[in-house]
Amino acid sequence: MKILVTGGTGYIGSHTCVELIEAGHEVVIVDNLYNSSKGVLQKIETISGVLPKFYETDILDKEGLEKVFAENKFDAVIHFAGYKAVGESVAIPLTYYENNIAGSINLYQLMKKYEVRNLVFSSSATVYGDDFEVPFKEEYGLGTTTNPYGTTKKMNEMIITDMDKAEPENSSVLLRYFNPIGAHSSGLIGEIPNGIPNNLVPYIAQVVSGQRDYLRVWGNDYDTVDGTGVRDYIHVVDLAKAHVKAIEYAAAHKGTEVINIGTGKGYSVLEVLHAYEKACGHSIPYKIMERRPGDIAVCYADTKKAEKLLGFKAQYDIEQMCKDSYNFTKKLEIE
Repeated sequence: MKILVTGGTGYIGSHTCVELIEAGHEVVIVDNLYNSSKGVLQKIETISGVLPKFYETDILDKEGLEKVFAENKFDAVIHFAGYKAVGESVAIPLTYYENNIAGSINLYQLMKKYEVRNLVFSSSATVYGDDFEVPFKEEYGLGTTTNPYGTTKKMNEMIITDMDKAEPENSSVLLRYFNPIGAHSSGLIGEIPNGIPNNLVPYIAQVVSGQRDYLRVWGNDYDTVDGTGVRDYIHVVDLAKAHVKAIEYAAAHKGTEVINIGTGKGYSVLEVLHAYEKACGHSIPYKIMERRPGDIAVCYADTKKAEKLLGFKAQYDIEQMCKDSYNFTKKLEIE
């Protein structure tokens, strides 16, 4: 298939492009390079042997986006292009709603115009909110989101579902990710967050590389194995492989499917920290802080639907995730 990947030079997007190419698909990338760099394209080529066609444009630029559709006959779209920092979304909500909702609508309108029927949308476990018990199951539906970022994911799911009801020939898979970490085993592509990382492993990586003095652990009095919060971490390469299976599923089925992508297992903050210590070979300083408002004790996925519909099961454990993250961090320091 010829697949348009929006946000394809980003963290998850770049890994997915590699897996799509290696599965025999043709990839075209659209990215405004807001949270990535053009140099990622050469790294995708080094890993996969193929340099993807690239358009530097923004999903808010409908004219620029239409040029991409007019010049290519796509079989499918994988939509990653969206702002994704929870804290930032609280500070500048209108920016998030404009980009993540208005930009997405531009994309969906062009898909309709150019009769591109197959879509995989990058959603998030954040759409469950804190309304449900773990493990989170797709049948729970949409919860009460706690920040504008999560609300834009929830709204996109609603828009796509309504769109597919109105267009019975459409096929969409909404992938609710849990916590992607790690990097490609080559160490060439991985996560480089802007500013202070919001997520655990990039923050640990910055402590290890000397950019931060210590890891802040938000609370150690939860009802968990060691008192720290537990989350479902999934290797980004596993997540990328899930997208390949999802887009192939979409091409063979009609309608809308919501599917969790995680490991189905939770790891505590300290378990992740100790796995990273094993990867880098030394202890990593940390300090226990007060709990953050809104944090829940435990969050992990029910993964049965992914196994049943996509034949997908995550392969990598937390030690491999941390090992690959550290390998990428080391290569960044050399660069």
